[in-house]
Amino acid sequence: MRLIPEIADRADTLTEWRRDLHRHPELGFKEVRTAAFVADRLRQAGFSVAEGIGRTGVVGSLSTGNGPAIGLRADMDALPMQEGADRPWKSATPGVFHGCGHDGHTVALLAAAEHLARSRRFCGTVHVIFQPAEEGLGGGRAMVEDGLFDSFPCDAVFGFHTMPLLPFGQASVRAGAAMASFDEFVVTMTGRGGHAAMPHKTVDTAFALAEAAVSLQGVISREVDPHAAAVLSVTQIHVGTTHNVVADQGWFGGTVRALDETARQRTEAAFHRVVGGIAAARGVDVAIDYDRRYPVLVNDADLATRAEEAVCEVVGAENVANDFPPLLAAEDFAFMTQAVPGAYILFGQGRGPESPMVHDPAYDFDDALLPVAASCLVRLVERYLPNEP
Repeated sequence: MRLIPEIADRADTLTEWRRDLHRHPELGFKEVRTAAFVADRLRQAGFSVAEGIGRTGVVGSLSTGNGPAIGLRADMDALPMQEGADRPWKSATPGVFHGCGHDGHTVALLAAAEHLARSRRFCGTVHVIFQPAEEGLGGGRAMVEDGLFDSFPCDAVFGFHTMPLLPFGQASVRAGAAMASFDEFVVTMTGRGGHAAMPHKTVDTAFALAEAAVSLQGVISREVDPHAAAVLSVTQIHVGTTHNVVADQGWFGGTVRALDETARQRTEAAFHRVVGGIAAARGVDVAIDYDRRYPVLVNDADLATRAEEAVCEVVGAENVANDFPPLLAAEDFAFMTQAVPGAYILFGQGRGPESPMVHDPAYDFDDALLPVAASCLVRLVERYLPNEP
C-alpha cells in the first residue's frame, strides 16, 4: 500500500471527523449540519465554496491553471434505519444511521481536497461535489437539474463507494455498466368485497393481486435476454383485514433493476401487459404507478482506465479486482455520468466472510480506508490534470 504520507499522517484526525459525522447522521435533503461541516473545512483549505446546490449539496472549487476540469463526488446522507451495534460513536439520532458509509465517503473526499489544496500538484480545476440524498431520493438528479455542470463545468466526473464484498486493500473500477437502473412500482387493484363464504358474490382482489405477483416472476425468465442481468422483486403485498371478509381493495409494490436500457424497457412493457391482463381476466380495476427512478450507471471506458491506473499507484495492480461483477444495486451518480463522462470506483473494506454488508444494522465504515481512498483520489487528479504535459 503506497499511501500519500501527508494524508496517512492525518489518519487520527480523519477518523475523528468520520466518527463525528457518524454520531450525527442526517437523512436526504436534511444534511444541514453535514453540509456546514463540509463547507467550513473546504473554506479553511482554500477552496471557493457554493452551498445549496440541489437543496443541501456543497461544491468546492480550486484552480491552479488553464487545464481541464475534473469533478470528484461523495454522498452525505444517512439511512432511515436503526443502528444495531453498540460503539462509542453510535448514532445519537434514533432511527437514522450511516449504514452505507457516506460518512466515510464525505471525509475521504475532504481529505483529498485538503491535500490537493496544500500540494497544488495539478494544472486545471478540481470541483469536489458533496451530494445530498443518494438513498432513493435522487440528490444526484437534483444537483444536475440545479445547474451543477453549468455552474461547475467538468470534463470528467468520478465517484466512489466502500464495498464490504471486496477484501480490504482491493479496489475495482470496470468499463461499461457498473450498477443497475432502479425503478419502483405500486399496483393497486379494486374489486368488490363481501363474505368469504360466498366468493361468487365478490370480485376477489386478493386472488388477483396474488396471481399478478406470482405471474410477474416469469417476466425476467421469459421476456428478458438471459445474457442481460435484470431482477424484478415484489417486496410487499397489502390486502384484507380479517379472515372472513373478501377485501375490495389491495396493493403490492416492489422494484425492478437492470444493467442495460433494453432489458429495462422490455421489463417495464411486460410488467404493464401482465398486470393489465390479469386484472382484466379477474374483473378488477387496476392502477399502476411505475416510477423510473435511477438510470444504469455506465463507466466511460477511457476514464475507467485512468481511474484504474491511479488506484494501482496506491494499492498495487495485484489488488485491482476488475473481475468483480456489476452490482444490481443502484446509484444516482448515474445522473451525473449521463451529463458528463465519468467512472465509479469501489474500495474494498471486507475483513472476512462475516463483514456486514452496507445497509446491515451492524455495518460501520472502516476508518483505515480513509487514507486509502483519499490517496487514490489525489493520484487520480494528478494523473488527469498533470502539471506538465
